[in-house]
Amino acid sequence: MNSILITGCNRGLGLGIVKTLVKLPQPPKHIFATCRDSDKATELKDLAASHSSIHILEIDLLNFNNYGNLISQISEVVKDGGLNVLFNNAGFAPKSTRITTVKLEELMRALHTNTVVPIMLSKACLPLLKRASITNKNIAMGVRRAAIINMSSILGSIEANTDGAIYAYRTSKAALNAATKSMSIDLLKDGILCVCLHPGWVRTDMGGDNAPLDVSTSSRMIIEILLKFNEMNNGGFYQYDGQKLPW
Repeated sequence: MNSILITGCNRGLGLGIVKTLVKLPQPPKHIFATCRDSDKATELKDLAASHSSIHILEIDLLNFNNYGNLISQISEVVKDGGLNVLFNNAGFAPKSTRITTVKLEELMRALHTNTVVPIMLSKACLPLLKRASITNKNIAMGVRRAAIINMSSILGSIEANTDGAIYAYRTSKAALNAATKSMSIDLLKDGILCVCLHPGWVRTDMGGDNAPLDVSTSSRMIIEILLKFNEMNNGGFYQYDGQKLPW
């Protein structure tokens, strides 16, 4: 892939994916990494200082009015090549999980961050993604042509839910899965791959210290599987190792 936009790169999986990409034998020419506050993204800034391919874009993704400026910044860099991949990674997981403790503000924030942001950012990026798809029309559907990758979770699977609870996070990710499926249908004619991905249970601020996977392992396997995805994977829900997950 020539260019990729990844949200939520100040820490965790977003940062891990950026680290993985720059280590590829043929890394992307342009890696656009968003964060809310670049002053707090010390590790990302250090990485960008030694890799000119990394462009740090400061944005609060909940401020939808700023999307136009974000797209303009990316367009100035990629020009006629467009944007190959939008990776909607940024997410929010509330601490309250039970029906007796769930809070309205947590539900709303989860839905806005985990569902509304990926939908609206995908919409904003469509002209750039379509441009990339047209430019690479002789390449098979996948991340080397044009793709939207939405970071979901197994907790968004309705079929796999045997424990209940986790209302805000489960519902927001289930809604994201539904949106991704619709995108895969609506954008098929444009040659844009749309997939939702479960990164595994990873040791991050969100996943906690007991998670079995470290960030570098999950990130590496995510990139490996993304590079293999094709039109047969369009509209699917997959785990970091390529296993297809139940809706």
